[in-house]
Amino acid sequence: MLYAELHGLAKRELARQRLPVSVSATSLLHQAYIEMAEQDQASFPDRARFMGYAARVMRGVIIDHARSRRAQKRGGQFEITSLGNEIGDIANHHELVRISEALDELSKAEPLLAEIVDLKFFCGFTFAEIAAMKGISERTAQRQWEKARMYLHRKIRAELQI
Repeated sequence: MLYAELHGLAKRELARQRLPVSVSATSLLHQAYIEMAEQDQASFPDRARFMGYAARVMRGVIIDHARSRRAQKRGGQFEITSLGNEIGDIANHHELVRISEALDELSKAEPLLAEIVDLKFFCGFTFAEIAAMKGISERTAQRQWEKARMYLHRKIRAELQI
């Protein structure tokens, strides 16, 4: 049951990123599992934290894959891919990195907000589900989501102006 839920999370993550990434949802899930399994000390007191962590690991796998693909375009190694696994073709590598860095900063400044972003955006949970997992009201979850969106918007916008 958890595998099916994580596979759905991987599919949503790939669809949201809209990257020209030659990785399937199954491959993403398996790579993320390998990275999570390497963490000996990882413990998750509840489902929400585990799913949020899984979403962050998947985001990192996608970013690493996008970076390696970009390096290959500059004369790196060749990679054999299946045409059936190609996903979208619009992502901007720099934009993806900016979003990832902004989320990392948010997790340091406001861990709860970052966790709500992971649960809402990367895991696809509703505000009602997030509220139940976090033990807060649905309206509080919505307010926290809006606060996180404003923070990320300002951070990314400020970086674009630099």
